[in-house]
Amino acid sequence: MDLFLLPRFKGILVMFIMLLGFQGVSVAQQLARDTLSLTLKDAEALFLKNNMTLIAQHYNIDIAQAQVITARLFQNPQFDYANIFYNPVSKKYLDLSQKNEDNTFNGEYSAGISQLFLTAGKRNKNIRLAKIGVEQATYQFFDLLRTLRFTLRSDFFSIHFQQESEKVYNQEITSLKKILTAFKEQYGKGYISEKEVLRIQSQLYSLQTEYNSLLLNIESTQAEFKLLIKANPNVEIKTSYNYNLDEKEALAAVSYKTLLDSANTNRTDLKIAQANMKFNDMNLKVQKALAWPDITLSASFDKYGSYVTNYNSIGIAFPLPVFNRNQGGIRQAKIAIDQGKVQYQQQQQQVESDVATSYTSAVRLEQLCNNFDSKFRQDYTKLIQEVVKNYLARNIGLLDFLNFYDDYKNNTLLFNGALSDRVTALETLNFVTGTPFFNN
Repeated sequence: MDLFLLPRFKGILVMFIMLLGFQGVSVAQQLARDTLSLTLKDAEALFLKNNMTLIAQHYNIDIAQAQVITARLFQNPQFDYANIFYNPVSKKYLDLSQKNEDNTFNGEYSAGISQLFLTAGKRNKNIRLAKIGVEQATYQFFDLLRTLRFTLRSDFFSIHFQQESEKVYNQEITSLKKILTAFKEQYGKGYISEKEVLRIQSQLYSLQTEYNSLLLNIESTQAEFKLLIKANPNVEIKTSYNYNLDEKEALAAVSYKTLLDSANTNRTDLKIAQANMKFNDMNLKVQKALAWPDITLSASFDKYGSYVTNYNSIGIAFPLPVFNRNQGGIRQAKIAIDQGKVQYQQQQQQVESDVATSYTSAVRLEQLCNNFDSKFRQDYTKLIQEVVKNYLARNIGLLDFLNFYDDYKNNTLLFNGALSDRVTALETLNFVTGTPFFNN
């Protein structure tokens, strides 16, 4: 480089450094606008308070409890009354008069009351069946809670680490814009070649395209996350999270057997399968009880309609179980029992598979992340800042500058992705075991 050009490039370098100083203020002002900053604890509190799906599911427990009340109720007694509509003798409507002097009948009415009594313990069996329904609804609620909480926490970590990657793109795009603006000015004065300007411009466009794809991913995850906490759709979520797993062996504190035992004990979907088997067993007892006829006891009174005046009687009625002994209902209940056992065994296998797969993945990611030098990222960030300064000072060429930039971006994205995968793997273990062993 000619010596008379050196002061101009020093001026460019000074201008670039000053612009970088204002970059942080500009970005901070942008983020402060329509932004909702949340910690993981804040997000979970909003989720438990506002999630509409969870609230709606909780009503199913109330519905099931109301069904228990219904099952406890006794059958209502039945009352019947009949009165003559038109008496052709007295020529009266709804005649309630007594006999005439010539012993002709004037009024006629009758009344009766009956009560149905369930046999074979049907009422108690239906009460127990309804209580199992409450148990099923409760487990379904907590299984939905487990699933949605896992989605919430996974989305939170995904947003956080993608936003960390977003910072890298912001820094590089902002830097390249400053360089491109300065170089266009220098190109116009004939100090640098057009090829160098075009290469910087090409790199900038490539970064902007990648950055846009990253923003689309963040927006998609944020849309689901905001729906979970019932946040304003127009608000941008800003996560606050301190990653503290560097060089830690989180899995060493919990053995694989402990994880598996916890899953078999605490997985709500497994408890649902168990409750379903209990429901099927009780339903068979109910169906067998339905084969027994119920009894109706009655009492009646008739003023003049029988062979004696003021006729009264008591009676009993029940169907004869000759043809219908609820054979189909009993058979269906037996089949449901066999089906429930198979579904429970399948769910057990699913639980074991989930724990094994998640544990293997978590171990692998822990080993990978613990092999990273915790100071590498900080040192590499300082290095890229020096690279920019040296490029502007023409101490390194364009190709080296672009290679450094690509390496820095790719390494940062891979690093953030690995950290995100590790945290998500621990969250997955919490999910598949039904126990918060790892509170990240």
